Amino acid sequence: MSQQVVLEDFSLSKKMKPTKGTLHKIAIIGCGSMGQEISRLVSQNGLEVVFIDLTEERIQHVMNLIGKQLDAIINKWGLTENEKKLILSRIKGSTDYNDIKDCNLVVETINSKKPGTSLNIRKEVFHKVEAVVSKDTVITSNTSTLMISDLASALDHPERAVGLHFIAPASRTDLVEVVKGRETADWAYETVTKFAKMIRKDVIDVNESPGNISSRMIISLVNEACELLMEGVASVASVDHTMRDGFGLQFGPFEMADRIGLDKLLKWMDNLYSEFGEQKYKASPVIKRLVRANYLGRRVGAGFYKYENDKPVDQTITCTVIKK
Repeated sequence: MSQQVVLEDFSLSKKMKPTKGTLHKIAIIGCGSMGQEISRLVSQNGLEVVFIDLTEERIQHVMNLIGKQLDAIINKWGLTENEKKLILSRIKGSTDYNDIKDCNLVVETINSKKPGTSLNIRKEVFHKVEAVVSKDTVITSNTSTLMISDLASALDHPERAVGLHFIAPASRTDLVEVVKGRETADWAYETVTKFAKMIRKDVIDVNESPGNISSRMIISLVNEACELLMEGVASVASVDHTMRDGFGLQFGPFEMADRIGLDKLLKWMDNLYSEFGEQKYKASPVIKRLVRANYLGRRVGAGFYKYENDKPVDQTITCTVIKK
């Protein structure tokens, strides 16, 4: 008896179910400066983005900031107005975790202002995400100073968790650090590497360790730069000039610190010092004093440098703070 062919089985209009590893929509949890960069980067490469933030007012503020960032690119002839509209059309904000339920990959990028480690806050985010997404959704964290295995312990399926660390500025840095946890499945890791390639990033495969490569190196460099400053060996600008132009770094250590945010850098230092107990990771008194004075870096207009129109105009601003 011949098998009957049903034409409907070959219908082009019939929707195909997404398979494991499919990538078409990305969720960003927490849309601060890094979350905004990642959202823009992902959308520019043709993927949809849904970001979760705390309030509708905050969502509107984030969309305005992303629009201004795109305007800056337009002014440098790097983008057209139509391309800007297309990029923004692929980015949506929400306060409701249910709006990420059809996302294939989630990137947690929260920036808690609470003192101490953000481990428990991030674990709570992981738990909320897993409650709404499918069993095949990969959940990642942009943290570099906490262990992805520790975050994954909040999940019913820890095999889906992967460390995915973007190095600031994410739009100009051509690599990401990807970290497997103790229980990370190969399919989850492969999904993240596929995503990295889709947004034109090289993957640096890192064995699980607090700080990865980038944060451990940056912290040591910034702390030593602060020592030079406190000893009166050289000025902020001189140290940056030497390391940038003498060794070919993209930014000097103080410029990097201001770009990262001194409050964020202080958290990294506290996390690594707590983990390793080594002096090279202990936050310099200079960093602590600047954070107390709310000199947090570029985003507030003052850190190791004073900023006007997002450009450093003065490197003597730290002198009075340091002497206190």
